[in-house]
Amino acid sequence: MQNEQQTSPWRFVRTFLIVIAILIVFAYGFQVTRINLEEPKEPQRQQQLTNVLRALARPDLTEYEIERLEIEAPILIPCPATQFSLPELSQPGPSIRLSTQCASPGAELRVSGSGFEPGEDLFLYFVPYTEIADEEIELKLVQDVIEADREGGFSQTVELRSGRTSEEPQKVRVVVNRRQGLPSPSVSVHDTFEKIIETIFLALIATTLGTLISIPVSFLAARNLMIQVTSVFGSLVTVIALAPVGWLLGAWLFGRLGGWGVNLIVGGELPAATALWAPALLLFSVQAMATQAGRANRFARVRSYILGIIGAVVVALVAGLVAGLGLVVGANLTSALGDFGFLGNFIFVVSDTVVTLMPLIGGLTGLFTFASLAGVSSENFLLHMGSTPLARVFSIVMAILAGAVLFAVPASLITWLYQLSDRTLSIGLPALIGAVVVGLLAVVVSPDRPMPTGMIVYYASRTVLNVLRAIEPLIMAIVFVVWVGIGPFAGVMALMLHTIAALGKLYSEQVENIAQGPIEAVTATGANRLQTIIYAVIPQIVPPYIAFTIYRWDINVRMSTIIGFAGGGGIGFLLQQNLNLLKYRQASVQMIAIAIVVSTLDLVSAKIRERIV
Repeated sequence: MQNEQQTSPWRFVRTFLIVIAILIVFAYGFQVTRINLEEPKEPQRQQQLTNVLRALARPDLTEYEIERLEIEAPILIPCPATQFSLPELSQPGPSIRLSTQCASPGAELRVSGSGFEPGEDLFLYFVPYTEIADEEIELKLVQDVIEADREGGFSQTVELRSGRTSEEPQKVRVVVNRRQGLPSPSVSVHDTFEKIIETIFLALIATTLGTLISIPVSFLAARNLMIQVTSVFGSLVTVIALAPVGWLLGAWLFGRLGGWGVNLIVGGELPAATALWAPALLLFSVQAMATQAGRANRFARVRSYILGIIGAVVVALVAGLVAGLGLVVGANLTSALGDFGFLGNFIFVVSDTVVTLMPLIGGLTGLFTFASLAGVSSENFLLHMGSTPLARVFSIVMAILAGAVLFAVPASLITWLYQLSDRTLSIGLPALIGAVVVGLLAVVVSPDRPMPTGMIVYYASRTVLNVLRAIEPLIMAIVFVVWVGIGPFAGVMALMLHTIAALGKLYSEQVENIAQGPIEAVTATGANRLQTIIYAVIPQIVPPYIAFTIYRWDINVRMSTIIGFAGGGGIGFLLQQNLNLLKYRQASVQMIAIAIVVSTLDLVSAKIRERIV
C-alpha cells in the first residue's frame, strides 16, 4: 500500500505530461492544416456555399422546348428636328411601352410592360438599326434578369448608350423564353448516361484484365506454396545466367515467325482460309510432344527438348496466322455489320494487341521455358556430380555470369532513365562488380547446397505488388494519359495495374489461409506442383476469388470517378468539366448517377457473394 501511495503522484505527473504532449501535437496539427473559422464566417463565402448547395439540389434532369417571344417598341435616337410619328409594332399578347418615342444619347428611359405571366423572367435589350436584318445585335440594357410582378407587369428605368445614334428607328426589345409541351430528359442526362455506361465497362474491362494477370501472380506471392520450392545453388545461378538468353530467343522467335504469319494473311500471300489449319497443326504438335515425352528410353529427355523447340516454333507461327486472320476478319466485319460493327472492331483490336505484344509474349515464354529447362538440367547434373571439381567449376562460371546479369540489368535501366552516356562505366562496371561478388560467393557455397528459390520469388513478387499498390491510380492515369492519350483507354490501363496489385495481395493471402490437408493428400499421391495447385488449391479459392473480383469491380467503378479528373475518361471526366465551368446543376446529375450505379453494384455484388461464399 505504501508503494502504491509513493508511485501515485508519479502516475499523475506522467498522465498529465502525456495529455500536455497530445494537446501540443494537435495544436501544431491545427497550425499545419490551417484550420481557421474566420473565412467560413464571411458573408460572401456563405453566400457562395448557399448558391452551390442550391444548384446541387436542383439537378438538371429535364428540359422543355423553348419558345422565344420578342416584344418590341421603336425609338429614335436622337430626337429629329421635325415632327415625326413612329409605327406601332402591334402583336398579340404581352406589350411594352416607352416613356418617350425619342431621346438623346445617354438619356434615361422608362420601359414598362404588361400581359406577362406572373414571376416570368424577362430580358431587356436595345437593338441598334442595321441595314441587314439578319445581322442585328442585342445590347443588354439591364444586366440582371427582370421578374414580372403578380399582375404580369414590370417597370424599369434604363440608360441609353451614347454611341448608338441613327436617323432610322431603333428598338427596345423584351425577350421571354417560355416552355412548351412536356418535359424531356436534358442534355446532361443523355451525356451522363453515355459516360456512366462507359464507366461501368471501363471498370469491367480493367477488372477482367487485372484479374487474369493477378491470379498467377497470387500463386507466386503465396508463402505456403513458395516456401517448399528449393533448388541447388548451381541450378539457381544457371537459371539467372541463362534467363536473358531465353528472353532474347523467345522475343526474336515470336517476333519473326509471328510477324511472318501475320504477313501471310494480311499481305495476301496466303488465303485466309489456310489459317484455319493452324489450330490443327498446334494440336498435332502438342499430342506428338506428349506421346514422345511419355516414352521411357534414354533419349526421351533430349527428344522432349527438341519437340519443345518445335512446339515453340509452331505456337509462334500459329499465333501469327490467327492474329492475321483476326485483323482481316475484324476489319471486314466492322464495315459490314453496321450498328453491330463493334463486334468486328473487338476482333480487330484483340488481334492487333496480340501482334503488338508478340515479342513480349515470346520473351516471357522463352524466359520461363529456357530457364526451366536450364534449371532442371543443371540441377540433375549437379546432383549427379556432387561436390566434384567439375561441378564447382561449372557453378563458379554460372555464378560469374549470373552476377553480371543481376547487376547489369538494373544498371541498364538507370542508364536509360538518366540518359548516361558512358555505358562502359554505367553498365560495364556494375556487371564486373556483380560477377566478382557472386563468383566469390560460388567459391564458398557448395554447388549442391539447397537454396530457397521459392522465397526469393515470393519476396520479389510481394515487393512489386506493394510498390504498385502504393502508387495511387490517379498518378498512374496521368502517366498513361501521356502514353495513350486522354480517354477511357488510359483509365483502363491505370485501373488494371492497380487491380493487379490489390487483387494479387488479396488472392495470395487467401491462398495462404487454405487448409493444408488437401495439399498433403494430393502430394502423397505423387502429384507434381502444377497438379497440386489444380486439384488441391484452386477448389478452395474459387469462391473467395469470385467474391474479391466482384468487390474489386465495385471499387473500380468508384475509382473511375477520380481517374476521370486526370483525363482517364468515364463519368469523372464529365464531372470535372462541369465543376470547372461552375455548372453545378449539371454536375449534380453526374453525382446522382454515380450514387445510383455504386449502390446498385454494391447490392448486386452482395447478393452474388451471399450465393457463392
